[in-house]
Amino acid sequence: MTFLTDRLDAARAQGRAALIGYLPVGYPDVERSARAMVAMVEAGVDIVEVGVPYSDPVLDGATIQQAAEAALQRGVRVRDAFTAVKAVVDAGAPAVVMSYANPIFQYGVERFADDLVAAGGSGVILPDLTPDVAGEWLAAASARGLETIFLVAPSSTQERLHYTVAHTTGFVYAASLMGVTGERASVGAAAEQLVADTRAAGAERVCVGLGVTTGEHARMVGAYADGVIVGSALVRCLLEHEDEDDALAALRVKVAELADGVRSAR
Repeated sequence: MTFLTDRLDAARAQGRAALIGYLPVGYPDVERSARAMVAMVEAGVDIVEVGVPYSDPVLDGATIQQAAEAALQRGVRVRDAFTAVKAVVDAGAPAVVMSYANPIFQYGVERFADDLVAAGGSGVILPDLTPDVAGEWLAAASARGLETIFLVAPSSTQERLHYTVAHTTGFVYAASLMGVTGERASVGAAAEQLVADTRAAGAERVCVGLGVTTGEHARMVGAYADGVIVGSALVRCLLEHEDEDDALAALRVKVAELADGVRSAR
């Protein structure tokens, strides 16, 4: 058991899904992004995904790309993610890093794993890496007790579901639909079946992301998933408010709406 799985299981014991919030480190700057993540925890987020901005984000939609590009232009570095992780953990929530593979391998796999452990992080979500080519990372993570979270999608075959579940720890990230992240009017109809299929393949915990935007979405997904993952709707709170106090106020309102959704789902 880790801080991450303890928090997911504690939410389950309360009869609800966990609320997982994503923000990229470095937008609008490193210090303010860390304060925003802490504000999310204070407002009701159970777990924080700390995003590492990357120049070729194959999964990210326009909202997250806008924030990530600004962060990169302002000089954010991979090591800044550990500053944010520590801030989240100090605030009382588990933190996982959401990163494409290239920044981790450029940083150095073992160095990255060591620095994540030192910051108190629970693990890593790898959106563009599959278990069959992740051996170096998996070895480093396993040796340090870090969780490795892989993605499944509505297009995943039964064989791929079983293989991914067998190599995933912490939770399996179920993409609710095919495509990139972003705010949508509805969550993909295939998400509930994907969660059921992933559990049937042996997953203990399945969390759903992509397209969750409103409290109503959170309520719907929270009725069947172990965790509800929200990114773009939270990033937009920062993009739309240049003043930090206004941005944090908007962020707290959105988190409260989402938290009410997961708490009313069951």
